[in-house]
Amino acid sequence: MTDNNDKPLFGRPWIFIRGVPSLKFLPPEGPAEVAFAGRSNVGKSSLINALVGQHGLARTSNTPGRTQELNYFVPEGYSGEAGDLPPMALVDMPGYGYAKAPKEHVDAWTKLVFDYLRGRATLKRVYVLIDSRHGIKKNDDEVLDLLDKAAVSYQVVLTKTDKIKPPAVVKLLAETAEKIKKRPAAYPGIIATSSEKSEGLDDLRAAIALTVGVDNWK
Repeated sequence: MTDNNDKPLFGRPWIFIRGVPSLKFLPPEGPAEVAFAGRSNVGKSSLINALVGQHGLARTSNTPGRTQELNYFVPEGYSGEAGDLPPMALVDMPGYGYAKAPKEHVDAWTKLVFDYLRGRATLKRVYVLIDSRHGIKKNDDEVLDLLDKAAVSYQVVLTKTDKIKPPAVVKLLAETAEKIKKRPAAYPGIIATSSEKSEGLDDLRAAIALTVGVDNWK
């Protein structure tokens, strides 16, 4: 029987290990981390589930703003002890831009996210998800400003591209590339995805594997 550790990174089961409501609950720094950020209802949980091929890993909800912690996911099959750490962790960050959340909650999430971005040495990249139906909006720009200020490498990922026509995807890719080209922490190259149609997922998997230095990913 094949050990999970011998399977490709995205061809093995993944597990949720912890939710982090404040920095003191962060796991010890060890494996490389990539984080996913995006407006509430951008399809973040659906994309994470599609990425690892597990429907119920990240919690999806029709209620925006449900993710209120940093949620950590790792490949199954590692003890987490020194010498047996997973090759990487995926971090689902709280959605932003949901005005109906109480202000004190929004402020707490903002502080948690900024402190995490600014102080986490093992964070290799943030994937900022943009709903292809809307493009980069004001609160997306504010998050990109935050990432530039924290000097954290990020890459833009378009979601729900199946909801617009193919020529509109091409146009949006060009417009988005133009908007971010002078941003200091933006990684060039935008990935267009559809969780529903399983489009662009291998492009995103390859980008993540390259970022964290994993060869056996597919």
